[in-house]
Amino acid sequence: MKLYPLLFQPNLHSVVWGGRRLCDYKGLPAVDEPIGESWEVSAVPSSVSVVANGQWAGRDLVSVIRKSPNSILGLAVNKRYRGQLPLLVKFIDAKRDLSIQVHPNDEMAKRVHGKMGKSEMWYVIDALPGSFLYAGFKQTITPEEYKRRVADKTIVDVLARHEVKAGDVFYLPAGRVHAIGGGILLAEVQQSSDITYRIYDYDRPGIDGKPRELHTDLAAQALDYRVEDEYRTIYQKHVNRSSLVVDSTYFSVRVTETDATFHRNLLKYDSFIITMCIEGDCRIIVRSTGDVVTLQKGNSCLIPAAIADYDVVPLNSSTRILDAFIDNMDRSIAGKVNRFLHISE
Repeated sequence: MKLYPLLFQPNLHSVVWGGRRLCDYKGLPAVDEPIGESWEVSAVPSSVSVVANGQWAGRDLVSVIRKSPNSILGLAVNKRYRGQLPLLVKFIDAKRDLSIQVHPNDEMAKRVHGKMGKSEMWYVIDALPGSFLYAGFKQTITPEEYKRRVADKTIVDVLARHEVKAGDVFYLPAGRVHAIGGGILLAEVQQSSDITYRIYDYDRPGIDGKPRELHTDLAAQALDYRVEDEYRTIYQKHVNRSSLVVDSTYFSVRVTETDATFHRNLLKYDSFIITMCIEGDCRIIVRSTGDVVTLQKGNSCLIPAAIADYDVVPLNSSTRILDAFIDNMDRSIAGKVNRFLHISE
C-alpha cells in the first residue's frame, strides 16, 4: 500500500452558535449558513473524512485505514483500538456561546452507549477582547444542587470562567463541565466520540427552530464535581522547538512555531500523526519516500505511523503547527538501545 501524508476534503458543520470565520481561515468560498466546526480528521461514522490527495483521493478514511491498519495507525494503536482511529480533530468558530456541557468517560460511554468516552483539549487560535470560556467548577456542589441550578437556570454561577487569548490551552478530561464562549476560534483534539451531554443552552432554539435537547440526568452521572486549583494548562513556549502542551493517556499534543526547516522523527511513538496548520503555510517532506504535501493555514493532514520521519518547511516568515498523536514510546532500557541503534544506522 502506498503510504503518504493524507489531506482531506472540507467537512464543515453548520450549528446555531457558529460564525463566518472558518471558511476564510481555511481558504474556502464563503457559505450562507453559520459554520461552527470543521471536522479536520474524522473516523466518526456520522461524518467520516474523505481523502483529497494521491491515489486514495475520494476514498473515506475508514476504508483507507482498513487497507493497512498497522502501517497507518501504528502497531500499538491498532492493537489497542482494534483498527479504529482513536482521535477526532476540529477547528471551532464560536460566534455565540456554546451550551454548557460535559462528556462521559470510557466506562460510562461504553456502558450506556457502547462507544468511546470523550476527553479533549482546546488550543486557542484567536479570541476577541473579553472573550471567555468555562472549564470546571469554581466551588464544590452536590448532584442535588447541580440539578436545582439547572432547573432555576443559575448553573453558570458556579462555573469557573476564564478570559482567554491566543495560545491558551485547556485540557478537559471526561467529566469536566465546560463551554466555549462567543468570539473564540480554536483547535480541538479529542477522543473519537460524538457523545455530548447538554446541561444548559440559554433557552435558545436550534437551527430547526426547536429547543435543543438537554441531558440533565446523564450529565449528573458523568460530572466530576471536584474543584481544581488551576484549569488552564501552563506550558513552556519555544521557537524552532516543539512545545509539549498535553500529555495524557488518550493523546499527546505538541505545538511547534518555526521560521526554518524543522525535522520531526516521531517513529518512536508508534502512532499516526495528525498535523494541524495553525498559522502560515508549510510543506511536509517525508524522508523515506520523498513525498511532498503542502499544508495551508487552517488545514490538516494525517501522517501514517510507518513514515512519521519528515521535514516541515515553512513557506512564510513563520509557521505554527499542532501535532496530535498517541505516545506509545518504549521507555525501557531495551527500547532506548533499539532507538540508539536505529539512529546510529
